[in-house]
Amino acid sequence: MNWRKFNGEPIQLPIKDQVRKTIEAEIANNNKLTVYIGTDSQVKQNITEFATVIVFLREKSGGFMFMHNDKTSQQFHIKERMLLEVSKSIEIAYELCDLFIEYDIEMEVHADINTNAQFKSNDALKDAMGYIMGMGFAFKAKPDAFASSCCADRVIH
Repeated sequence: MNWRKFNGEPIQLPIKDQVRKTIEAEIANNNKLTVYIGTDSQVKQNITEFATVIVFLREKSGGFMFMHNDKTSQQFHIKERMLLEVSKSIEIAYELCDLFIEYDIEMEVHADINTNAQFKSNDALKDAMGYIMGMGFAFKAKPDAFASSCCADRVIH
């Protein structure tokens, strides 16, 4: 996976090593972090693009994020695409969760799924919640899921 910083700079290390390095640097600067992981997608013509972000918020001191994009020509039903977004977020959360435990950092998985039943994405809400919480992760959906609905949304090309 090719991860990059918000300024476009590629991350050369494996993402887990980069996240460890980042956490250690933030702790050395006396910053308390909370991490949010989310994925958004967009369909343009026959291509679905996914953007996954790892958002680091410093207590009372701003934040930053790492991001990864990938594209596929596979076609998805809306519920299937929403659950694939969640799956991509869980995949990275699972890869990194032992670091968050080791350094006592709170982490949430954000799903770009609407809690309002009038929206099509709501069809996936129960399944996504069960999936995320079944993995032991804290979960937020729209309108509280800023990592997916705002941050990841902004890095889709």
